[in-house]
Amino acid sequence: MKNKSLIEIDRIIEMAWEDRTPFEAIFDQFNINEKELISIMRNNLRKSSFKLWRERVSGRKTKHSKLRENSVDRFKCKMQRNISNNKISKR
Repeated sequence: MKNKSLIEIDRIIEMAWEDRTPFEAIFDQFNINEKELISIMRNNLRKSSFKLWRERVSGRKTKHSKLRENSVDRFKCKMQRNISNNKISKR
């Protein structure tokens, strides 16, 4: 696994917990595959949190782009900024 900063690991974990963020989006943004993502989650979450996350994402259609009924070709909401850390813009 490549060396990632704490900020990157924090964002990866946040994206992994989001229901609508597919593994492919995480790969495109951070260049880590699903196996590496599972390793990051296992090493950075409590055991109970990791188990809960695995149960949550196992078989979930929204976590795999190919299983989605409607194809989504974007990674962020239109309300999010284009620049750093995907921060929600003020309305």
